[in-house]
Amino acid sequence: MPNLIDLTFKKVRRENRPALLTYTVAGDNSKKKSLEILKSISDYVDILELGVPHNALVADGNQIQTSAYRAIKNGIKLKDIFQIVKKFKKSKSQKPIILMGYYNMVFQFGENNFLKMCKKVGVDGLILVDLPWPENKKFANKCKKKSIYFIQLLSPTTTKQRLKKIIRDSHQMNYFISMLSTTGGKLKVSAKEILSNYNKIKKINPKKNVVIGFGITEKTIKSLKKADGLVVGSAICREITNSIKKRQNPVTNVTNVVKRLKNKIK
Repeated sequence: MPNLIDLTFKKVRRENRPALLTYTVAGDNSKKKSLEILKSISDYVDILELGVPHNALVADGNQIQTSAYRAIKNGIKLKDIFQIVKKFKKSKSQKPIILMGYYNMVFQFGENNFLKMCKKVGVDGLILVDLPWPENKKFANKCKKKSIYFIQLLSPTTTKQRLKKIIRDSHQMNYFISMLSTTGGKLKVSAKEILSNYNKIKKINPKKNVVIGFGITEKTIKSLKKADGLVVGSAICREITNSIKKRQNPVTNVTNVVKRLKNKIK
């Protein structure tokens, strides 16, 4: 059976637009609300990234850190995150979901048990930010056998030689970090420069899908719509925080943000 991520990219290509990917932290601002947000935004989003909260984040800016700390404070555990995915997939079985976290969660759970659970609840892809190539080759192969995509991270400083090797071994989706910064920072480089770096990656193997993340907001998303996909995370986490401060419903407010993002890349 083909991976839903691959089918989604084929669908958006037919529609002549990039895929919209969103990132939310599992359990923010509660387990119940986290699931409600996923269900609500999935009507407008192509692929959903669900972050596993961690207390020592790498490259995540203030907005995602705040979301992660809220979820940890609420007592979120990995078993709860699997339940969120399972409940989401009951009504949204055709919507791809990617778990994003750190290798420690896999190691503690046991690689085989972790992948078995991912397959059982319906996880379609994994991003492990601290498990780079080539150290991830063995685990990525295990993922492939379960039809779960292991998504490689690429950056503007990745050498051409290394890029070729990573893309050769990669599955059908890669994640290009647009700039050297933490998430949620303002774009420090022009959209033109980001797309130039992106195109160099695409030329290596045009059949592999490459999404762009970091610094993507309602203001910048339109300028990058030539990419296969665009990831928005901090802007969504910020909206959850603002909704809590204003005592408003984060589900409604986040959904409105996502609707506006989708309209800009149609």
